[in-house]
Amino acid sequence: MFKGIEVIMINKETVENIAQEWLKGKDYFLVDVSLGEDNKISVEIDHQDGVWIDDCANLSRFIEEKLGTEGEDYDLEVGSAGLGQPFKVLRQYECHVGKEVETLTTDGRKLKGILKEVDAEHVVVTVQQKIKPEGAKRPKLTDVDICLKMNEIKYTKYLISFK
Repeated sequence: MFKGIEVIMINKETVENIAQEWLKGKDYFLVDVSLGEDNKISVEIDHQDGVWIDDCANLSRFIEEKLGTEGEDYDLEVGSAGLGQPFKVLRQYECHVGKEVETLTTDGRKLKGILKEVDAEHVVVTVQQKIKPEGAKRPKLTDVDICLKMNEIKYTKYLISFK
């Protein structure tokens, strides 16, 4: 139809590929891409030390340049994964090892503790529980490691502390 003009169909995979191209070699990582009604595109990125607004703007310009202005209309929003929002990808878990998190299990338990370990299949959260040592009169707060399979987790999120 259009000679010399490449028209790119906007879909999630296309936007993910463009974002991954920009992210290559950077410490940022892709958290989520979503396409909403009226071609509203949302791209979430994250970084171990937080996300800079200039980098969001640069990624936005890069995506717009790659998608071009010919063809479909779209509304593009590029931002950071929200602080205090549930983790969506393994890399977010990895970035928060050693930090305080809240995990809600699929059976309804809410655990608050330190994210100790994580891999593709498991998460270990160290929580404090009252345990009565043998021969003691009263229970003592004791660190206990809770190992959960990823499919047992409804959500995990970083706990923001203002202490």
